[in-house]
Formats: sequence, structure tokens, C-alpha cells
Amino acid sequence: MADASGSSTAVSGRYNLMGCIKEIPTLKGDNYTEWKKKIDLAFILAEVDWVVTTPCPIEPMAPVSETNMADAAWTTRERDFASQIMSYDLEHRKWITANKKCLAVIKNTIEPAIVGSISECDTITEYSERIKSQFTRSSKTYATQLIKQLVTERYSDNDGIREHILRMSNLASKLKPMDLALKDEFFIHLIFASLPKEFDTFVINYNIQPEKWDMERLMAMCVQEEERMKAVNGGSINYLKDNKKKNNNANSSSKSKEKGHMLHQPQQNKFTIEKDQCLYCKKMEHYKKDYPDYLKMIMAKKGIPFDKDYAKKRKTR
Repeated sequence: MADASGSSTAVSGRYNLMGCIKEIPTLKGDNYTEWKKKIDLAFILAEVDWVVTTPCPIEPMAPVSETNMADAAWTTRERDFASQIMSYDLEHRKWITANKKCLAVIKNTIEPAIVGSISECDTITEYSERIKSQFTRSSKTYATQLIKQLVTERYSDNDGIREHILRMSNLASKLKPMDLALKDEFFIHLIFASLPKEFDTFVINYNIQPEKWDMERLMAMCVQEEERMKAVNGGSINYLKDNKKKNNNANSSSKSKEKGHMLHQPQQNKFTIEKDQCLYCKKMEHYKKDYPDYLKMIMAKKGIPFDKDYAKKRKTR
């Protein structure tokens, strides 16, 4: 019965491990944190995670007969040693199998170029440490990218405040394996800084009160404030933008009304131009271009001295 139970457990663990391998992303250099999380999950579900923290069993030393040792005592010592050897063989075989599986999973979820750059190891613990040390430098670059994304993250009412906080929490959680975990109080202020100015009063009320919120309290209060603001402003947080649009629509409609009003106004009588009539003084027998007062005005605007005989010269030409 014990053998059948152990066999079924082994089969179950094998199939769990095979199923989890499909969910493990290929380690490419910039996704070490996500890859490590999936690897750890696969080992736990396959019940081989113990091999990462458990050293390989050491073979017991064979007993040595002492001087004047009784035959019965020696027989007992040999019998105990046989039992130890049997237990060692079982534990050693179990450890070797689990270690081999873990090494195979890790090597088959890493890009070939990266596998070639990591020296061979006999244990999964040592191999994992070498991978971690190799990606320390790349993890620093990844950490910088995460911090930049956290600082520049901004709220959008299309997604909602809950999704916004969860998205920022996910980014912050990726910093924990790099020893860059953010304190809750600092992270709460970082979330407040990402909210639009419509939340200013809400943030000020939090800052003036002595109570400090945890993440659950923050989530509940932000969702409540978002619902209140949407109820007040017709379902949108960015109500200032909506008002601008409404004002623009109102201005355009008013302009169209003015145009329509102008179209419906009776047209005034247009001035009829006679032949040889000046358009500047409305007198006859000369044109605007030859009228001295008009020329004087134009030349004064351009800073040109006016010649009184200029009009006469133009007529004689």
C-alpha cells in the first residue's frame, strides 16, 4: 500500500511539474523576477521545492570493530549500520531525482545563450545562486525602470481608482525581491501624487488627520471618493475637461446663432460707384490714388515725407 501511495504521489508531482512548465516564461535577462516567481511556484506544486534548501544526504561511515568488542555488540552495530545505509539510499535517491528535475526545468526555461554563460553545477541551489548573481546587474536596470514607471504613473478615470492602485501595487511588489521594498506610508503618498487635482481636497483631508491608513483602508476610501465625485459630476472625474467641451459647444452654438441673426438682418443699401469717382472722398473727376490727402496718409504711415507736387507729377505722366 505504501509503495502504491508513493508511486501515485510521484506521478501526481510529475504531472504538476509538467503543467507548470508551460506557465514559466523564458528567462531573457529583463524578466528575472517574474521568472523566479514562476519557477518557485512550479517547484512547490511539484513538491520538489525542499531540495533547494536541503543539502544532499551524506553517506554514513561504516562501523569499525573495537578491541575486545563482544560479538553481540558488533552484530548490533552492523545491524544499525545496515538500517542507516538503507535509509541513506532511499533519501539519496529521492534527493538526486528531485535535484535533477529542478536543474532540468531551470535549464529548459532559460535562453540558450544565457545557459552557455553559466558554469555547470551539481546542485540546484548552487546553480540558482549563479543565475541570481549574473542577473544582479540587469536587475538594477530593471529596478530603475520600475521606479521611473511608478513615479510617472497617472490615474485615468477610464480604468478606475481600484485598477490604478492595483497596477501601482504590482509595480511596487516587483521591487521587493531586489531589496527595494517601499514602506506603506511612502507608497500611499506616491499614490496620492499620481491622482489628478480633482482629488486635492481628499488628499488634504488625509494629510491633516493624525490617522495613517494601510493599503486596504486606502483602497476603500479612494473608491468611495471616486464614486462620490462621479455622482456629483455626472459620471466623470475629469469634469473640468467636460465643462470646457460644453463651453466650446456653447460658444460654437452662439456663434452660429449670431451668423444666422446676421443672415436674417435686412441688408443695407450698398454705395454705387460712378465713373471717375474717388473712393476716398467720394468726389468726381479724380481717383483715390491721385488724391493728396489719401497719399499723405499712406506715406505718413510708412514714414515717407510727402511731396505736394506728387499728385501733379502723376497726372502729367
